[in-house]
Amino acid sequence: MKVPKRLQPLVDDGLIDDILSQLMSGKEAQVYVVRCGSAIRCAKVYKEANQRSFKQAVQYQEGRKVRNTRQARAMNKRSRYGQQQSEDAWLSAEVDALYRLAAAGVRVPKPFGFVDGVLLMELVTDAEGSAAPRLNDVALSEQQAREYHQIMMAEIVRMLVAGLVHGDLSPFNVLVDEHGPVIIDLPQAVNAAGNNSAGMMLERDVDNMTTHFGSFAPSLLKTDYGKEIWALYTSGKLQPDSKLAGRFERSTVDADVTTVMQVIDDAREQEYERRLRELAAREGE
Repeated sequence: MKVPKRLQPLVDDGLIDDILSQLMSGKEAQVYVVRCGSAIRCAKVYKEANQRSFKQAVQYQEGRKVRNTRQARAMNKRSRYGQQQSEDAWLSAEVDALYRLAAAGVRVPKPFGFVDGVLLMELVTDAEGSAAPRLNDVALSEQQAREYHQIMMAEIVRMLVAGLVHGDLSPFNVLVDEHGPVIIDLPQAVNAAGNNSAGMMLERDVDNMTTHFGSFAPSLLKTDYGKEIWALYTSGKLQPDSKLAGRFERSTVDADVTTVMQVIDDAREQEYERRLRELAAREGE
């Protein structure tokens, strides 16, 4: 097929030898099947900010690291430079997440590089070698639904232990290869420790998965993995191989809201001061 304009630089540089087909066009990117030497891979071409339907909500950006104080100020002021820096941070977020999660053993496509807004990564395939289907398009038996649900809960735990929450996990953002679910689409992944909405997003991701698998195995709808996983994480007890029960016992004791808010404020202040020191040290290098 004709080489898309955004892929031409990668073809010119020899990173891509041939464009085989367009795999999909989504709310944030277009994905092509490409040949790189003897390997068949994916090229994810991110759309320009004004063409994406998934906006860079502040909720997702909170807690993301920046290179220096100038960049941070510009991003907060939403200057032209700041908007470009926000755009660059948004585009690199998926690349960073894929490398981190792959190293942590999470089932994600293996990344091979990021050039000029194009992410080269592994093509996830089914047993016949064709592009793997999305979870939303796969009919499951009750037993398969239970097995895949357990796999996804374990993957979500591994992601969280690695410090990330997907933030937009759904049956449309999971592929199914011959071994089971593979998590994709991570540009909105959030820093679990630095984002105040991380717990809510984690529970939403879990609920989305449980609702989907529960349509094949209704008993799963009675589980409460999200709150259980987050409680283990916030108490420092979550491990990659933590055994989950799918239950969460809610406390009947009234919360000391004043003390809790003071602890939160103190933690935020400490984190803010730590980041300032880190940025100052970088600028002094």
